[in-house]
Amino acid sequence: MEANYEPMWESLGLDLAAHDELLRILGKGYSDVFLSQENRPKGMSYFDFVMSEVHGLRVKELIDGQKEGRKVIGSFCVFVPEEIVRAADATLVGLCTGADFATDEVDELLPRNTCALIKSAFGFKLGKVCPYIETADMLVGENTCDGKKKSYEVLGGLVDNLYVMDLPQTKSPEGRALMRAEYVRFRDAIEELTGITIDAERLRKGIGIANDKRRAIHRLNSFRSADPAPISGLDALLANQVYFYDDPARFSESVNKISDELEQRVQKGEGVFPEGTPRILMSGCPMAVPNWKVPWIVETSGAVIVGEESCVGERGTRNLADDSRNTIDELMESILDRYFQIDCAVFTPNLERQRHIEEMYKRYNADGVIHYGLQFCQPYQFESMNVEANLEKKGIPTLRIDTDYSMEDIGQLKTRIEAFIERIS
Repeated sequence: MEANYEPMWESLGLDLAAHDELLRILGKGYSDVFLSQENRPKGMSYFDFVMSEVHGLRVKELIDGQKEGRKVIGSFCVFVPEEIVRAADATLVGLCTGADFATDEVDELLPRNTCALIKSAFGFKLGKVCPYIETADMLVGENTCDGKKKSYEVLGGLVDNLYVMDLPQTKSPEGRALMRAEYVRFRDAIEELTGITIDAERLRKGIGIANDKRRAIHRLNSFRSADPAPISGLDALLANQVYFYDDPARFSESVNKISDELEQRVQKGEGVFPEGTPRILMSGCPMAVPNWKVPWIVETSGAVIVGEESCVGERGTRNLADDSRNTIDELMESILDRYFQIDCAVFTPNLERQRHIEEMYKRYNADGVIHYGLQFCQPYQFESMNVEANLEKKGIPTLRIDTDYSMEDIGQLKTRIEAFIERIS
């Protein structure tokens, strides 16, 4: 019997008619993009279930946890340290972006040339269709780019639980000191919210939970270097997207289960595409649910995506935090070590990201790179030109794409992507 979540959604203040329409559109899009794929790993059935219940059962779990005293922290960015949240027995979840919603209302609050991701987040709030925003006990914004920094001044007037974290723009001793101070301040805020004092034992446990998720994703990704690829880029992206919503222990177990299946596929030489299919590394801006447009075009145009150099991808999960240290200060330093390595485009200079792309290109045996930029995302659009030029100089074919969440440019994108795939075939 199908559960009725409408009373729950209504209690959260969602616009039921708009939310029903959103779920209808997302359901059809998911079916067209994911369920139409052939020869998917059987383990993907779990992720299909998660997506079918992402606004239902998962939200109910969060609310049930709140009744037992567990707080919910909503986040937009991979710089928010999950280890600290988990150390206080709280839950960290991603917030809704990845699609256009309530655009007329958003245009009344934000400039039209605001980054598509920021406008999307506002659209989900103004349209009253994101249960995660309404469930969260604390929303964490982070001052990465100027667009986010200024938009939080506006968002603060729409919600009463916004916490803003400052972040450095340089990989300097001063930048590291700023991040250290901000992570300590965040720990204090989480302790105040939850009423739990985070000691070394708790923080070590939080590091372990976060590391287990990352190890699971690392294992899944390791099989994508094989030819033929044992999993599509779309399905691998889906696992990376579910990473931000699911219960961590359940997620790690499910990813390891599908990795067992992928390992067998590799041993048998089985793939989702024929051997020799052109292999693409995606690079650039994050792709949050339900942003599947470009990967879908790539993989219905004769290529397979074998890696994501993205916050919803390897940039967000790349490194582990060292949990072998003893004191709370040492463990906080481990967390700082881990997050300070993230090669986000907000850092300047950011040469590590260029090296990271080249390393991933070789590790996944890619044939070309598609640099994906969201419209008006200045940090990644600025970097995209140098990335393209430097990769091409080294003989790495690169296609630079700037787009948004609309479907209006699908034809143009498909033409360019097909031409690029022909070039690298």
